[in-house]
Amino acid sequence: MSVTTTAAPTWAPMTSEQREQFDTDGYLILRGVLSPDEVAHYSSALDAAYAQQPHAPDGSLHLLSAVTSCPDLAGLIDHPETFPLVWSILGWNVHIYHSHLDVHPPLAAPKPDWWHWHQDGGRQNRELETDPRPRLSVKLAYWLSDVSQTGRGNLTLIPGSHKTNWLPGPPKRDVPWPTPDGARQVQVDAGDVVFFDRRIWHARSDNHSDITRKCVFLGYTYRWIAVRDEVRALPGKPWWNRLNPVQQQLLGGVGGLDGDHAWGHYPETTPLYNELRERGLLDPNYPPLIP
Repeated sequence: MSVTTTAAPTWAPMTSEQREQFDTDGYLILRGVLSPDEVAHYSSALDAAYAQQPHAPDGSLHLLSAVTSCPDLAGLIDHPETFPLVWSILGWNVHIYHSHLDVHPPLAAPKPDWWHWHQDGGRQNRELETDPRPRLSVKLAYWLSDVSQTGRGNLTLIPGSHKTNWLPGPPKRDVPWPTPDGARQVQVDAGDVVFFDRRIWHARSDNHSDITRKCVFLGYTYRWIAVRDEVRALPGKPWWNRLNPVQQQLLGGVGGLDGDHAWGHYPETTPLYNELRERGLLDPNYPPLIP
């Protein structure tokens, strides 16, 4: 099984304009990130995963631990056009804590209008007491199908809602409820990427088109936050050593179970820190704990 890796000859940090828009809206749309060949490669990888995995009753596939489940997606995790946005926001002590690939064929029948609106983070949204909640993580959504029109299973979100802790919703998720005010279906082409703050209120819309919706979602957070993905066995896989050191860090393969390492006590053995240092891209806002 082949694994695509990226040499990333150049990395460009987030611009001030991007940072301002991200802080205001809670998301960015990056147009034309993946070439047609890359779209075809990763789309084929999702097709293979879809053929091998059990589907939901509606024929859809929501498969967690994206790279563990589909190693051919490894090239996306540090893609040179998107990964700089991650470390521009979170710094160098990061890993992927939650990821999934989604394949949603056209719906054969209408579905109940149930409430699927949420912020990422699970228990974080019950147990953190600040208002607004801290960002903690960001997510990249790589689109491998054309959702340039609504009704194709588009990511639906409310711009600017990342600083709002609660939405007025139903007493139970299975109670039909109107779409929140200000919601919009994000319209993007295959090869586009949506970068978003985990706190933005979002949901998946239903696919009523004749196109199969395909997307890969990669969530990044600080290494002192536990990983949800199944990654512990990855260093024993035959393709693991073909990953670059930064990819290995992102998939939990640096520092082992050393809590101090995850806390960022050893930048000199943290691949992303060294990579940014060598490129002259270390942000003084994310210094080592001990200079």
